[in-house]
Amino acid sequence: MPQRKKQEMTPFQEVSHFFDQAADRLKVKDELRELMRSSYREVRVQLPVRMDDGSVKVFVGYRVQHNGARGPYKGGVRYHPEADLDEVRALAALMTWKTAVVGLPFGGSKGGIQCAPASLSQMELNKLTRRYTQSIAYILGPSRDIPAPDLGTNAQVMGWMMDAYGQLHGYTPAVVTGKPVELGGSYGREAATGRGLVFVLAEAAKALKMDLKGATVAVQGFGNVGSWTARLIGQLGCKVIAVADVNSGVLNKRGLDIPRLVDHYKQAGGLAGFRGGEPITNDELLALKCDLLIPAAIGNVLHAGNAGKVRAKVVVEGANHPTTHDADDILEDRGITLLPDILVNAGGVTVSYFEWTQNIQEFRWEEDRVNHELQKVMSRAFWTVWERAQFAQVPLRQAAFMVGVERVARAIELRGFVV
Repeated sequence: MPQRKKQEMTPFQEVSHFFDQAADRLKVKDELRELMRSSYREVRVQLPVRMDDGSVKVFVGYRVQHNGARGPYKGGVRYHPEADLDEVRALAALMTWKTAVVGLPFGGSKGGIQCAPASLSQMELNKLTRRYTQSIAYILGPSRDIPAPDLGTNAQVMGWMMDAYGQLHGYTPAVVTGKPVELGGSYGREAATGRGLVFVLAEAAKALKMDLKGATVAVQGFGNVGSWTARLIGQLGCKVIAVADVNSGVLNKRGLDIPRLVDHYKQAGGLAGFRGGEPITNDELLALKCDLLIPAAIGNVLHAGNAGKVRAKVVVEGANHPTTHDADDILEDRGITLLPDILVNAGGVTVSYFEWTQNIQEFRWEEDRVNHELQKVMSRAFWTVWERAQFAQVPLRQAAFMVGVERVARAIELRGFVV
């Protein structure tokens, strides 16, 4: 992915900017603002790991619990060199508003370890995960804080986390979500974020009176979210013409053969060398003329330096905070519709909620039920945000934050946090 452009605001300041906009419009009481803006708990841990070569390397990990007014803290764990405290803090806040927007009984949290997972062996990743889990286990639990996969982590990492927690507290599958199905994971969880994006887009097309048949799509990022979006968006009649990952990209204006591309990606470990299209850079992809641009990789890839070059009609945020507030304003001024992350990519946490409930009930749902319930949640959330946007005459991001902030503020008041 392109390097994150230096911003005037840190990631947490960016998220707080959108919170403040919503709080101002809602006239949230001053006594609630600092409570809602700041984190309830922030934990930093040292993680010494014996590496395969016998040396000891000390990693740094974080777990930030932002707000738990609406239920247990919920949020993924990210393994990435830039997963510092400010980044994790921003992502935890986004989870608070995201779970509220889609009406889940969760608060918001996030975890992170500053590391480059691709440079670590499976054994080193296993050791690192267990050390991290044991270091923060006292603040985790099915009714306290429930981790899930995020950038750089996957179902296997969640399996290790579940096992490490279980060694301390007994078998507790509901302590994490996004686990392998064999360990109590939910059918449909792997594809959930991409599938949720597609469900939101289908509803947005109705609201925008946009014909998706033949609509051209560019997807930045080909990890879990990007790859599943590319695989599923064709169900709406869309045509994916460009995809990029961290190292390379591919363009075919007639439409990429996504099943072949997925197979190539699995075998080659990247997009480079795919014969079904021509090379394209990430910067070129972001400026590509298309109907739908889907940033589905890291944060802040759309900024003041490149937002003026975007030629898509609609930006669909598959990643967490991929657009800075400056870029947000530029896109709005240019008449480009933006579907915000806290709505669009909430499919993952929604099916995590389904997985959590299945674990607690010890009753597994069939995949058809999972997908049907996901569609209901995402459709209802979109129209709630859309109607708020129309009523308040604000862009969809502000409307989504208004819905989320209002619901959290109401929960705080009802619970009597401030006495």
